[in-house]
Amino acid sequence: MDITVARVASLLGSIRPPSDKSLTHRSFLFGAIAEGESVVRNPLLGEDCISTLRCLAQMGLDYRIIDGSLVVIRPAPEWRQPVEPLDCGNSGTTMRLLSGLVASRELDVTMIGDASLSRRPMKRIAAPLRLMGATVEGDTPPLHIRGGQLSGISYESPVASAQIKSCVLLAGLRADGETWVEEPSLSRDHTERMLRGAGVDVLGGGTKVGVRGGSRLNGFELTVPGDISSAAFFMVGAAIVPGARLDINELSLNPSRTGILDVLLQCEADFAVDNERLDFGEPVGEMQIRFRSGLRPFRIEGALVPRLIDEIPVLAVLASQCDGVSEIRDARELRVKESDRIELVALGLRAMGVRVETFEDGMAIHGPAVLRGAEIDAHGDHRIAMAFAIAGLIAEGPTRVAGSESIATSFPGFEKELESIIVV
Repeated sequence: MDITVARVASLLGSIRPPSDKSLTHRSFLFGAIAEGESVVRNPLLGEDCISTLRCLAQMGLDYRIIDGSLVVIRPAPEWRQPVEPLDCGNSGTTMRLLSGLVASRELDVTMIGDASLSRRPMKRIAAPLRLMGATVEGDTPPLHIRGGQLSGISYESPVASAQIKSCVLLAGLRADGETWVEEPSLSRDHTERMLRGAGVDVLGGGTKVGVRGGSRLNGFELTVPGDISSAAFFMVGAAIVPGARLDINELSLNPSRTGILDVLLQCEADFAVDNERLDFGEPVGEMQIRFRSGLRPFRIEGALVPRLIDEIPVLAVLASQCDGVSEIRDARELRVKESDRIELVALGLRAMGVRVETFEDGMAIHGPAVLRGAEIDAHGDHRIAMAFAIAGLIAEGPTRVAGSESIATSFPGFEKELESIIVV
């Protein structure tokens, strides 16, 4: 499937981005191990999160989806051995987090994924699970896991990764003793916040956190807020399309995810956040953003990277309209996402007339550039597809993005939402 985008007059209106994917995944996983029924309102029911539900159902989870806006979860008293491999589709979150739960149970499970997921590195979660006593075969999918009684460990993660941290902590909930994870910098902390909300005593804080074996989760109710990684495409659109003004409602404002706001501050973009509040330990609020000319260049590096890793493709589009050279470093992780995002972003921006230099861990983008319409191949990567759809809004001539069917994994209805705010 292709998306074809043409230059627009402006963007005006109000949106609620799709519900946060990270929180939806975790709510399903935590509901599967909680004591009693859990209720998840406004979940993201894209392909990735449905993969999580289906895998859990193979091991005994009972769930009902009501009117597409409510999921009622009843955990199995004992997880059962799945008859077939667990198909995680395109979802690295499903495979990595579920591995921690599978490894801590007397199960013999094979986990598979699509062609893209089958290329992604899994040694990063296999290594700590092996240290805890699980048998894990395969450093890329398929993974074959034979679980059982684990031993707690103190694990020093080589990279800041919420998926590594979450996998180890979830395995540690049933391990002997305490399990700790230390990171070089803070990654997303949804798991810690949600575990606390479900009654688990999370040890430590910041870059070093732990759990005690035998910890139990209470059933819970959660309303999933809008995903800031999905809202990022509209934030950038409003920042670069002349005359644009957007309100973004019910937005997740978890500080471990709001690195994009730091970048907008560097750019001196015109935005404001208000009506902040907490829901199940997660900050939520509203945002207003509008176009401003003369955006300043920005730099992304160090501890900022894990707070916006998924937003970098569209932030590269933003950089093309800033007055100077914007630089992204310490983002080598982008090369092992659904695609090599450093390479694909650079190729796409160059095709649209932008000067880009690439490094092993990032890129330098020269702006401001007058974009020209181009043929872009997203290579099945949803964030590449959406980033260049936004770029096409200010390009001279049509922009066609091939491989955009992957958008359904994280943002069902992206085109419809975009069309609703376009002024022609």
